[in-house]
Amino acid sequence: MTAIAHDPKPITQTHADVTRDIVQTLGTPSRGYYLALFTAVAMFLVGVGTFVALLKEGLGLAGYNPPVMWSVYITTFVFWVGIGHAGTLISAILFLFRSPWRTAVYRSTEAMTVFAVMTAGLFPIIHIGRQWIFYWLLPYPNARFLWPNFKSPLIWDVFAIGTYLTVSTTFLCVGLVPDIAAVRDKVSGWRKKVYQICSIGWTGADSQWRHYSRGYLYLAALATPLVLSVHSVVSWDFAMSIIPGWHGTIFAPYFVAGAIYSGVGMVLTLLIPLRKVLKLDHMITSYHFDNLAKLTLFTGSILFYAYMMEYFIAWYSGNTFEQTTFFRRAFGPMWWAGWTMIICNAGVSQLLWFKKIRVNLTSLFIISIFINIGMWFERYVIIVSSLSNDFLPFAWGQMNPTWADWGILLGSFGWFGMYFILFARTFPIVAIQEIKEMIPMPRRRSGGAH
Repeated sequence: MTAIAHDPKPITQTHADVTRDIVQTLGTPSRGYYLALFTAVAMFLVGVGTFVALLKEGLGLAGYNPPVMWSVYITTFVFWVGIGHAGTLISAILFLFRSPWRTAVYRSTEAMTVFAVMTAGLFPIIHIGRQWIFYWLLPYPNARFLWPNFKSPLIWDVFAIGTYLTVSTTFLCVGLVPDIAAVRDKVSGWRKKVYQICSIGWTGADSQWRHYSRGYLYLAALATPLVLSVHSVVSWDFAMSIIPGWHGTIFAPYFVAGAIYSGVGMVLTLLIPLRKVLKLDHMITSYHFDNLAKLTLFTGSILFYAYMMEYFIAWYSGNTFEQTTFFRRAFGPMWWAGWTMIICNAGVSQLLWFKKIRVNLTSLFIISIFINIGMWFERYVIIVSSLSNDFLPFAWGQMNPTWADWGILLGSFGWFGMYFILFARTFPIVAIQEIKEMIPMPRRRSGGAH
């Protein structure tokens, strides 16, 4: 087990040291980096091959089987939208609260948010079947007088994804400008020209910093409501229906807490190996992991409460359809998925009450893997179990995922991982300027000398 010392003290490096150490992470990649990138690209190509087969043969290759016509693709869509919520929470909300521990980790979470939303945006397109006419989902004037059905959850998702991707990408790019300028001044050759273009003329002048600080604050305030609104809209995809297991007022806060929980789990999964590979142990310390673990414990406890309330409300309602659906989630044909969800999400997260586990990287990494698995199964259970047990028992059916479902799922992780790995070696994965702000100013000695 790899234990790390708990040290909440400010970073004691100089400003020059911070810039040097982070610029070094953008140097010549190691063999491990190329191996990780090759693995991600290979997974992505599996997804591309599966998608080509779907284009040729149709969605009959997927595990769609009446009455379950939402399955792995919509499950994975909700999963990836949720992953992005931790980035917005850590980068925007904690910025507004001036939380000091966010500075070393928020850049990686912002990048994770953008790439997760990019991944999520693929799945409504894959799900519709005729992908070449996906633009019919967009409300634009056209000669055919086509207009989207705004009562359709698919349209809600288009607006949710579009808004979230636009604001998150803008937030990431604006925050990168001063750090790209710092890298620009330390490199040479063609890389210097590329970073010079990306820094859009940043010189660090006082007027630029004033505009930057004000603009970043406004963007953080704009991004904050997205944490609540976007996944609430995704939850309404289900809650607005009358299907047993979906028609509940708890869905919006339940989905938001679950999204943050799954997002922080993915942050830990990415940040722990990244910290080791890029040799940023002195910047991303146990202080940051302890706080991330506490946030995981908090949102995991909310999720635990939501699980209990779901079963309690189903029992207390006296509604036979609700009671049957939740009974079958625990003891029916899909009991394995239901219990995987509960154990991985509600049970494993409670281990974080112990400080020794919160500051142990090996334990945190294993717990984060369980969280990722559990949160995917949560969405799978919500979608598939409810559609399998509708109001008419003679119409009940089971959904059996096929190779096409797993191929697209694998490809989505490769797509996400490929972009994140490339980003980590192209742009500063730790915010240079905000790390410098945490360094104490040198004290003036007696006699006026520094």
